[in-house]
Amino acid sequence: MNFLSFWQKAPVTWETPPAVPKGHRLYAVGDVHGHDDLLAELLGKIEDDIASRAGAKVTLIFLGDLIDRGPKSAQVVERLRTYHPLGVRVEFLSGNHEEVLLRILNGEGDLLGDWLRFGGVQCVRSYGLSSSALAKMPVDKAIDKLRSAIPKEHQAFLASFGDTFRAGDYLFVHAGIRPGVPLGEQAQSDLRWIRGPFLDHPGRHEAMVVHGHTIRMEVEEGPGRIGIDTGAYVHGVLTAIGLEGDQRWYLQAGEPAPHGRKRHR
Repeated sequence: MNFLSFWQKAPVTWETPPAVPKGHRLYAVGDVHGHDDLLAELLGKIEDDIASRAGAKVTLIFLGDLIDRGPKSAQVVERLRTYHPLGVRVEFLSGNHEEVLLRILNGEGDLLGDWLRFGGVQCVRSYGLSSSALAKMPVDKAIDKLRSAIPKEHQAFLASFGDTFRAGDYLFVHAGIRPGVPLGEQAQSDLRWIRGPFLDHPGRHEAMVVHGHTIRMEVEEGPGRIGIDTGAYVHGVLTAIGLEGDQRWYLQAGEPAPHGRKRHR
């Protein structure tokens, strides 16, 4: 498990609102899922927001699931792999979708069918492959095709992602944490996959957890967590949270899709 951490404090007492360290500002972006159009729009809004709030060191965190489901995974990866805004520290966390693709590329062919059914079809198309042809190949040949189609730079970029990022009273993670388990002892599988035990937990944690992974129509704030996956591929909205001191605000790209319909299927 790659546990990135800086500006750590003692466990949050919650006598005051959670805060980031003085002189710093953070932004975190929810699940992009191959929607390069929404990503480009949101990055523009974040850059404008940074310019309007001078005087802080800025960190931008992506909460994982950059790929799959939407039509332009390859374009999203290339945009962010080469994204180096002046004066901004950029951090990437791994989601369950990055995990599965990397495991397939490392030879776990038994995951290929499920991955294609749960968003991989759109991903392979963005890299110029036919998903139907891939599904008919022997697994070893299909994996070789994927390895050849996805640039080595993209594979290395995805493999470089961390699992958590801590800043002051906030912990950033893709899916969530296991309640009651110390932050430094969390299982990687929970950080990338957990839902029910984390989402249903009514209390607080050692830190305020900012996460994606679970889609909601709107940002979901609870006593111990803030969920910012507003369903780019389902609802047509990509969300970022901004944090400075004990203040927080939200930036969004896109417009909600008509009820019951998905964007760009």
